[in-house]
Amino acid sequence: MPKGPNGEKRPADVVGCATTVAKIATGEFSENKLKCPGRHASGVAGGKARAKSLSKARRKQIAKKAAEARWSQ
Repeated sequence: MPKGPNGEKRPADVVGCATTVAKIATGEFSENKLKCPGRHASGVAGGKARAKSLSKARRKQIAKKAAEARWSQ
């Protein structure tokens, strides 16, 4: 089965693919990539709460460490 630009599964035949694309465009069908969207929302909320509880100096220290790890390769 072919995959779309973001790895989603699409029908192999032309008519089926066109129908799926039309449904996506009109909003009848939505491709939800998240298995548990509730977990994603709570993770975002938890991240915001953690950032709020950290001091500015500690957030800067964490960001600096992350940047060093990202650019060390």
